[in-house]
Amino acid sequence: MKSKFYAYILQLQNKITEKLEEVDGSAVFKEDLWVRSEGGGGRSRVIENGAVFEKGGVNISAVHGALPESMQNYFGTKDADFYACGLSLVLHPKNPMVPTVHANWRYFEMYDKEGNLMDQWFGGGQDLTPYYLFDEDAKHFHSICKNACDKHHPEFYPKYKEKCDQYFWNSHRNEARGVGGLFYDYCKATDQMSMEDWYNFETEVGNSFLEAYVPIVEKRKQLPYTKEQREWQEIRRGRYVEFNLVHDKGTLFGLKTNGRIESILMSLPPHVQWRYDHHPEKGSEEERLLKVLAQPKDWV
Repeated sequence: MKSKFYAYILQLQNKITEKLEEVDGSAVFKEDLWVRSEGGGGRSRVIENGAVFEKGGVNISAVHGALPESMQNYFGTKDADFYACGLSLVLHPKNPMVPTVHANWRYFEMYDKEGNLMDQWFGGGQDLTPYYLFDEDAKHFHSICKNACDKHHPEFYPKYKEKCDQYFWNSHRNEARGVGGLFYDYCKATDQMSMEDWYNFETEVGNSFLEAYVPIVEKRKQLPYTKEQREWQEIRRGRYVEFNLVHDKGTLFGLKTNGRIESILMSLPPHVQWRYDHHPEKGSEEERLLKVLAQPKDWV
C-alpha cells in the first residue's frame, strides 16, 4: 500500500504543479530534493512572486525510522518504527479576492521492532480560506468535496465537513480559519471499509482538488482591489500563521520528527500584518467575513 500511494502522490504533484503554472502564466515551481538523515526524504516544489500566486508550495515526502518518544507518547505505544508519506500544499494568491487554499493527503504505517505492521491509516482533506467572501465560491468548493465523498459513503461529507470545521478552529481567537471543506484522519480498515477502499476514497478527494479550486482562481484573479483590501488580506494571513504555529498537527509532527524546516514552514505567507486590536468597519465586507467565520455554515 505504501509504494502504491507514494506512486500516486508523485503523479498528483506533477498534475497539480503543471496546472497551477498554467493558471499563473508567469512563475514556475522551483524543485528542491531533500534527504532526512534518519530515513527518507522528499520533493518540495515552491512557487513565488507569480502573476497569481505570491507564494505556494506543493510538497511530497516519505519519511521513516524510529518513532520519536514524543510521538510514542502521543500514539500510546513503545519502541515503534514508522513510515509516513504524503502530499501537502498551500497556495497564497496575490489578489485578496482569491482565497488561500490548503490540502493534504497522507498515509501512515507503524511497526514493532521486528518489522511487523502494527497499524496503518489514511488521512487528509482540503479547505478554503477567503479574505473576501463570495458565497458562490464556498458553495462550489463544498459541492466538489461533497461529490467526491458521496461516491464512497453518504455520511462522509457531513462527517468530514464537521471535522474540518472543528479542526481548523482558532480557539484562542474563537473563529474559524476559513470556510472549511474536508478533514479526516485515522481512516483504518473496518468491516465496512478495507484499506483498498480507503485508498480509493483518498485518491478521489486528491483528484478533485483542481476542480474544486482552479475555477475560483480563474474567476477572481483579474478582479481589481485596493491598498486597504490588500492590508486586510495581510491581517487575515496573520490568523492563518497563528493557526499553523499553535494548533496544526502536521506542523507539530514535522517538527517533532526532525522534518525539513523549509518544507514544514512553506505554508507561511510572505507578507503578513498583526494590527493591535484591529476591527473592521460596521457593515463592511470585512465584517461580514468575520461573522461567517464565527459560526460554521452549511454551504451545500
